[in-house]
Amino acid sequence: MDKLILPLKNRCRFHLGNVPDAWQAWFDDSDWQEVSLPHDWSVSLPFSREYSSGTGYLAGGVGWYRIRITPDEAWRGKRISLVFDGVYKNSRVWCNSYYLGCRPFGYISFSYDITEQFRFDRDNVISVCVDHRDISDSRWFTGSGITRKVSLVVEEAVHPVENGIFFSASLPDSEKADILVQNEMINECGQTVNITVTNCLISPEKEAAASASTTITLENGETGRADNRMTVSSPALWSTDSPSLYTLRTSVSYTLPDGTVTEYTADIQKVGIRGVSFHPDRGLFLNGQPVLLKGVCVHHDAGCLGAAVLPAVWRRRLRKLKTMGCNAIRMSHNPHMPELYDLCDEMGFLVMDEAFDEWEGPKNKWWQGHNVYPPRNQGYFADFPQWHRQDLRDLIRRDRNHPCVVLWSIGNEIDYPNDPYCHPSFSSMTGNNDANKPLQERMYNPDRPDARRLAVLSARLSAIVRENDPTRPVTLAAAFPELSSRLGFLDPLDVIGYNYKEQLYEESHRRFPEKAILGSENSHSLAAWKAVLDNEYISGQFLWTGIDYLGEASGWPVHGSGAGLLTLAGFEKPGYYRRQSFWSDAPMLHLVTAPAGEGDHEFSSVSEIWNYPAGEAVLVKCYTNLPEVSFFLNGELLETIQKKENKDCISLTVPFVPGTLEARAVLPEERDGHSDSLDSCLNSTEPTDSHPEDRVISDSLTTAGCACQIHLSCPDACHGAEDGIYQIEAELQDYAGRRVYTDSTLLTVEVRNGRLLGLENGDLADITDYSSRSRRAYRGQLLILVAPEAGNSAPVVSVSGELMKTARIEF
Repeated sequence: MDKLILPLKNRCRFHLGNVPDAWQAWFDDSDWQEVSLPHDWSVSLPFSREYSSGTGYLAGGVGWYRIRITPDEAWRGKRISLVFDGVYKNSRVWCNSYYLGCRPFGYISFSYDITEQFRFDRDNVISVCVDHRDISDSRWFTGSGITRKVSLVVEEAVHPVENGIFFSASLPDSEKADILVQNEMINECGQTVNITVTNCLISPEKEAAASASTTITLENGETGRADNRMTVSSPALWSTDSPSLYTLRTSVSYTLPDGTVTEYTADIQKVGIRGVSFHPDRGLFLNGQPVLLKGVCVHHDAGCLGAAVLPAVWRRRLRKLKTMGCNAIRMSHNPHMPELYDLCDEMGFLVMDEAFDEWEGPKNKWWQGHNVYPPRNQGYFADFPQWHRQDLRDLIRRDRNHPCVVLWSIGNEIDYPNDPYCHPSFSSMTGNNDANKPLQERMYNPDRPDARRLAVLSARLSAIVRENDPTRPVTLAAAFPELSSRLGFLDPLDVIGYNYKEQLYEESHRRFPEKAILGSENSHSLAAWKAVLDNEYISGQFLWTGIDYLGEASGWPVHGSGAGLLTLAGFEKPGYYRRQSFWSDAPMLHLVTAPAGEGDHEFSSVSEIWNYPAGEAVLVKCYTNLPEVSFFLNGELLETIQKKENKDCISLTVPFVPGTLEARAVLPEERDGHSDSLDSCLNSTEPTDSHPEDRVISDSLTTAGCACQIHLSCPDACHGAEDGIYQIEAELQDYAGRRVYTDSTLLTVEVRNGRLLGLENGDLADITDYSSRSRRAYRGQLLILVAPEAGNSAPVVSVSGELMKTARIEF
């Protein structure tokens, strides 16, 4: 039979609290809660300041899961495995009362072979204990539980080793691609056999592009490799603009001594053909063309879903980031869910895949607010010495066939000053966020770990990466290269990543002439972006962050970080459009306002409103990538202003008058990139193939009335649930259908023929329980997440609020 991958989503029971006997297959769990996987119990509990600010003021604890698997006779004689995409954390697993093992790291995928423990005479019971009592173990929200997908894998006794198929492509010229597929095989059939492994590459148009076969002989229990080489003519190259994907089908055939022939499809996966290189003087090249990394860092949670994120949630977020002009994602600061890499392959994002935020030294974890002393020091460091090789190896082998992955990062800010490493060359050291750090914490202390140790560990981890993938460069995100770069920390790397160190780019380029450099973590400032544009040798930047995230909170009741361009609910902030004006090639403009004197700085708070006291001076900002904008108030021209090179927007100050504020700009002519004035465009008498108004884009803000209605939409559900979920956007509107940006009415949601997964408004100070069916709108919006029930009936969602007409959407 062909390889079977069966997601274990249902038939799972959960109990919060330690139940020492729950590993026993005969244990009675009938009164436990039925849950669907993936599952995060932390977001089902109330926020409380007694928990850690670093992990979002949400509880951890100990939880037990019991999964039942009904056997199928077709599986008899096959190899059967359990694959966990991620369990946070300290998981222990049993199958039918047999202990299988433990895995401390909560972000890595792992598996257990349960062939010998599997039964065919009754349901099989999988017991999983998750221990997350040390909730000050991270600087951001982690979640608790089986937070990612679980699968049952059934395959023949002769089969590829898990993640043992490695696809790589080289492009000697533009006419062809040379392909190497390394197939690591294992024989568990009990006899010596000859094994033929065939790899077939199928084009994006579903046509056979190339194939090759190799035969090897393996004794029972032996592992060996079958390499297949092939050439693809005129390949469809994967790129950020055209993410073409091939299908790699691996087939296996072998004959037993008694003449029994087994032939089956052993693996199917998507792959891409592309050429990636980092040049120390000219930056990143993709398929021979220069590309700037316009990247964002992301954490793994999704607000009300916690760490149990569904693929459709990421798809919606990535669509918006793509529209903004983003082309790269940094997986901060740990392995993410496998489906996110699939989406990056499909949608054309370059990925920096990151392994660890902590090595063998414990970082400070803030539990009473960011940089509020004293810290706590729980975390991965306790498991790093024993598990780092296995965890890093498993990450590389899991993700190395993704065309989106272009960099392996072995760590984030491991060299943060005095956290815990230090060195006598600096009498005191101050990091990026140390404004509140006590003086004694900044001073050199000879009893702290010596920073020279970092070079040893950097070399060790880089070697592990290259053992498992020699085709991609190794990098890390350095926090204090003023010291660490002079102690050998960066020497083993191929690409240097700097966090917030634009001022060191030029000097480091001279000192490390053979290494490429990029901004692994950067602020949203225009200056940080210009440091990329003005230096050809800088490959790009990753903003901190693309999306708000739970944890790393400043202090109660704020329970997350607002550093993102999208809110926790995935709604665009004003900064989203500012960044779009830097990164997007598509012409755009967007209006925001603030009281005069309060919005002058590039990071000042601005809003998408035109509601102020009559006559108040209002600062108007227009984010645009066009050279000139004309401003109108109630149809009357206010001013036409050209954009200045060192400004992030075009702005003017006007007294408030109710009505409509509008910005208009003329699109450049394709022939020369020149933009006419708005007046000449609209009044031109020259013959043209298009109407003059077609070359004008605009944005407007209109004075809104009081909210009186709720508008519901589900942009991503054209014909039904996307990836098993409806993402419904609720917007509070006035009588004319205009969004009321300032309204925060409490909304209550009822779902029929479906299950409410959560409500998220994006307000980081709203500590309403995520299990509640009511939540206030924030900036006039609320995101409603609904899963359909089994059966033919479509969900019906009703939303009500005080003094609002109840809105209803039916799918």
